[in-house]
Amino acid sequence: MRVISYNLRKHRAATELAELVGAHDPDILCLQEVDTTDLPETVGGLSLISSTKGNRLGLALFARTNMFRVDDVRTIELKKSLHDRVLKPAHERVLGVRMHEIDSGRGLIVASFHAAPLTALNSLRRNQIRAALDELEDMGRGLPVLMVGDYNYPVFKENLGATVREHGYALTLSDDHTYTRYRVFRGHYDFATSVGFHVDGIRTLPQGDSDHRPILVTADVD
Repeated sequence: MRVISYNLRKHRAATELAELVGAHDPDILCLQEVDTTDLPETVGGLSLISSTKGNRLGLALFARTNMFRVDDVRTIELKKSLHDRVLKPAHERVLGVRMHEIDSGRGLIVASFHAAPLTALNSLRRNQIRAALDELEDMGRGLPVLMVGDYNYPVFKENLGATVREHGYALTLSDDHTYTRYRVFRGHYDFATSVGFHVDGIRTLPQGDSDHRPILVTADVD
């Protein structure tokens, strides 16, 4: 299974999606900072499964409907940062989809995730990640879970890794920095947490109009 995750930087990189899908042939596309009022129904061979509704700049997930059947969709609110409360409230920071592979019948859960911005504490983001994983697990006990997106967590990842492992999940970084707008903040912002998947690798794709580079996750269900 091939999954692309991309933070569109307030929808600026939306015009790149058709070319991105055509070049890398993903089975699932997870987006962050997307204008949910300006989404196409299809991108390449992928169909829009769902998007968040609570805030205009939100999350979206596209998938191949000839490969997957959707069983459930859930948007999840997480603990808010001061930035969320005062400046631009982000009501939904996780979009989870429970689906099954048509050929094998195997169930799985894939989610697009966007953590609180850098103005928040790492402890808050760890709280959000724990809560997100708990909510996704509730969508289908025992099913494999893959959560990709913008974790806004460039440093002190050993604490995050410990938090994720305590929940029985693996944390997998990409092969290069994903955020490049400001040199002082460069780092691996976009990555994956998973359980029940073997992640073969995460490749950082070329820079586009966003301040984030898209990532391509290649994974197999264990």
